[in-house]
Amino acid sequence: MSEPRTITVELGERSYPIVIGSGLLGGDFDLGAYLAGGDCLVVTNDTIAPLYLDTLEANLFGKSIETLTLPDGEAFKTLETMSGVLDKLVSSGANRDTTLVALGGGVIGDITGFAAACYMRGVAFIQVPTTLLAQVDSSVGGKTGVNHALGKNLIGAFHQPRVVLIDTRTLDTLPDRELSAGLAEVIKAGAIADAEFFEWLEDNIGALVARDPEALAHAVQRSCEIKAEVVSEDEREAGRRAILNFGHTFGHAIEHCQGYGEWLHGEAVAAGMVMAAGLSGIDQADIDRLQALLKAANLPVAPPAVGSQAMLDAMGMDKKVLDKQLRFVVLDKLGHATVTSDYDRSVLDAVLEAADG
Repeated sequence: MSEPRTITVELGERSYPIVIGSGLLGGDFDLGAYLAGGDCLVVTNDTIAPLYLDTLEANLFGKSIETLTLPDGEAFKTLETMSGVLDKLVSSGANRDTTLVALGGGVIGDITGFAAACYMRGVAFIQVPTTLLAQVDSSVGGKTGVNHALGKNLIGAFHQPRVVLIDTRTLDTLPDRELSAGLAEVIKAGAIADAEFFEWLEDNIGALVARDPEALAHAVQRSCEIKAEVVSEDEREAGRRAILNFGHTFGHAIEHCQGYGEWLHGEAVAAGMVMAAGLSGIDQADIDRLQALLKAANLPVAPPAVGSQAMLDAMGMDKKVLDKQLRFVVLDKLGHATVTSDYDRSVLDAVLEAADG
């Protein structure tokens, strides 16, 4: 990718750019210009810190930088971990003009953004996502939060970043399993909003799995464009934004029933998308296309044997539940999704049977 590409999330005074390019982390982009003041706290984890922390700090030359390195993994996406970020802010004397910088995957971004939303009733933060899943999904849109023992992402806040800096070169060090997990969210973007992009993914999935730089750059860009458009229309998920959760009601239940971290988020969403497609009532040929694309991305297409009742109980805590009625994101066809509570319970039961093993 020769020149950085910029996509704007249009939210009035809370608008911000998503900047996508190769090598941006090392100084080809002036990250310091987006700090609220001269002080920042960089929050990262023990996997990413040895790889990219020094590079990021060099980009912020001349600023007062504190760092906090957290343990890596979904199991640490808790109030206790987030409280540690707040403790660091207090102990370092951080003021309201301090900016938090999230350097890492979706867990780091969610924890850091939530801490930024809470500290002094809201301070600035910046997203520097280093995983494909975070680059195409969790870093964009302002959803922040942590998990509760009874459900995923139940505690959090909407808090938009000042900028999302996506350096595609960080994908060079991403493990194959994590790359595939990120591809689940890329595939989701095509499935819910862009049939032409879905077809492009079918034609180029081999190049994406092989980490072709141009293919990955295009996939990241188009996924971010889709999410930016939806978020700009519906910032707080009062309507259309809920389609971004295609596969997530089932996927979050899988994560909860398995234990956070057993399956990666993207793996659970992949199986969840197939389940949601089955509930949708679309042509079997389209479900087969979705399954084939997910398999080509080395992703699961069926849930683990966690039990259908356990999954149903977990879905009862889903954030899309209204008036105690489960709502699902379903497909009218590939490339177009909607949210509904009008589904055939017998079809849902049949879909859930896949979790009985």
